[in-house]
Amino acid sequence: MKNRIIVALDNDSPEAALEIVRVLKGEVGMFKVGMELFPLGGADLIKRIREYGADVFLDLKFHDIPNTVAGAIRSAVSLGVRFVTVHASGGKQMLEAAAKAAEGSLTTILAVTVLTSLDDGDLKEIGYSTGTRDTVLRLARMAREAGIGGIVCSAQEVAAVREVVRNGVVLVTPGVRLPEDAVGDQKRVVTPEDAVRRGSDFLVIGRPITQSADPVAAARRFAIHMTRGC
Repeated sequence: MKNRIIVALDNDSPEAALEIVRVLKGEVGMFKVGMELFPLGGADLIKRIREYGADVFLDLKFHDIPNTVAGAIRSAVSLGVRFVTVHASGGKQMLEAAAKAAEGSLTTILAVTVLTSLDDGDLKEIGYSTGTRDTVLRLARMAREAGIGGIVCSAQEVAAVREVVRNGVVLVTPGVRLPEDAVGDQKRVVTPEDAVRRGSDFLVIGRPITQSADPVAAARRFAIHMTRGC
């Protein structure tokens, strides 16, 4: 199960992030570099993480006109990242351009559906006419039709998403917490057992591991809980 854990490097220092990678390499499957860390470490940070023999999930959630997103995907592919995110709400043309830009590479594009910090009330405030579940399913179906290889969604919707996208599409779940963990700014939270039971392929876990007094023990604890979901 440890290979299905993606650790979010939510640090404000590339060196601190690399120390986490050093400690946890071999204990987890991948490390996520997002919008907080990438502007500080850039391509060099990705290279240094990969030098540890670790896979990288570049989580920059590209959302722009199709040509610009295609260029961003080509840049991500050149860094050798395993996963890279785009916003599904960018539309089918943007998703198709992203998928084409990654063709023939080892990089899988993940389409972000609805952020786990949002709920039905937030979507209504933004102007969506459908609730969280229906919006996630509509975006997931569109991403699949556009040739995108993976979906990011809450485990609360992952079983329904699997029915829509079928096999062959990677499902990645953020917002995973143990029962005793603080939920922070997440709203649609599940336990690792539930995430695996519902069909998540990879679980993104950040602060409960990286801010633990013993990150290795914390990662192993999550892996044990994931096993219970099989």
